[in-house]
Amino acid sequence: MHVPPVPEAATKPICVTLRSAPRQSRETLSTQDRERGKSDNYQDRTEGILSSPIPPMQFPHFEASKQTPTPGSREQSRQASSPGSREQDITLVHVSKRQRKLLKTSPPIHHSTNNDSSSSSTSSSSAVSPSASGSFTPDRWKKLGDIQIARRQLMKEMCAKYKSSISKTITAHHVRNLFVEDKYKLLYCQVPKAGCSNWKRTLIVLAGLAPNAQSIQHDTVHEGHYLRELNTFDRKGIMYRLETYTKVMFVREPLERMVSAYRDKFENPNNYYHNLFGKPIISKYRANPSPEALTTGNGVTFKEFVQYLLDVHRPVGMDIHWDQTNQLCNPCLIDYNFIGKFENMEEESNFLLRLTGAPPNVKLPSFKDRNPADKRTSVNITQKYFSQVSTLERQRIYDFYYTDYLMFNYTKPFKDLY
Repeated sequence: MHVPPVPEAATKPICVTLRSAPRQSRETLSTQDRERGKSDNYQDRTEGILSSPIPPMQFPHFEASKQTPTPGSREQSRQASSPGSREQDITLVHVSKRQRKLLKTSPPIHHSTNNDSSSSSTSSSSAVSPSASGSFTPDRWKKLGDIQIARRQLMKEMCAKYKSSISKTITAHHVRNLFVEDKYKLLYCQVPKAGCSNWKRTLIVLAGLAPNAQSIQHDTVHEGHYLRELNTFDRKGIMYRLETYTKVMFVREPLERMVSAYRDKFENPNNYYHNLFGKPIISKYRANPSPEALTTGNGVTFKEFVQYLLDVHRPVGMDIHWDQTNQLCNPCLIDYNFIGKFENMEEESNFLLRLTGAPPNVKLPSFKDRNPADKRTSVNITQKYFSQVSTLERQRIYDFYYTDYLMFNYTKPFKDLY
């Protein structure tokens, strides 16, 4: 099979000591973590960042005031370079000549489909063949390759700046969101609301378990157990795959992803989320809730959702759909070979699939199978929802996702943020 060329060594083994992750202890689907109020304290969460020797201007604003200012400007910052992504200018990131050469000149690598193969995902050789680049022009192929190098380099720089010196090793917990596709040697970190369902469909097709992505229902994707999580392997199996497989993650503008999660889970019928999250949220944050609302958990407002998210003593824990991406995928511990953007999903997914040597007819589907009548969450829709909360709440939500904004190079979503 083919894997994308990697400018630097693959992820270190589990037993190797690495830099510690940001001190942002978060739960996922954590109804069992209600006793973790102290570890979830908002300011405690930033302890590792605030101890770093970085000029204060680079830190998010952590407001302790209880006042509610008059809402300010909600103008959206315009994107700096990549269409639709609001990604800042990647040309500002220093990329070595060697790194550029490795990605520009490295063709997809052919791997045996034997699970015990020892072939490395870091190999490289001569120029990219025309068949490998598919429908991409040489200039576009080179541009997409340069973007990947810059994103990975920026990630390394942000990890170096915003991690404490406490050493840490990769555990099964760190790889709990990585899904394994052994045939093409892929590790995909799921980030809900960033094309997660369609990427899982694509992995199922690559594994030969379905003829096409369109035939796979939503429940089958997430509950069919067709894909195995990396943390279900033994230590040796985890180490081998981290060292030799292509590690992939796709990210999305943080506030847009958060609004998308709210709309999906709380504005549409969903007994699971309304019961598990809706009832305690309404009970704690709504004045004089109706008996029906307390019984069903239906009708959580966006402002109530924001209050829950910012509460250091949440009545119910975090959830994978709105947890920070850096907490889900641990990119400072796991050296991802490919960091894609939801905002350019079609092109970047096609680029990755061609790099991995996937059959030409395999492409990421673009359909929206949950609540298809709803418009996709956009910049304008995100602005509309955040107009319902105060300037202070908007600032604190930005602070909550600040590490994601840094690591994945998104511009500030509102001009009045600092």
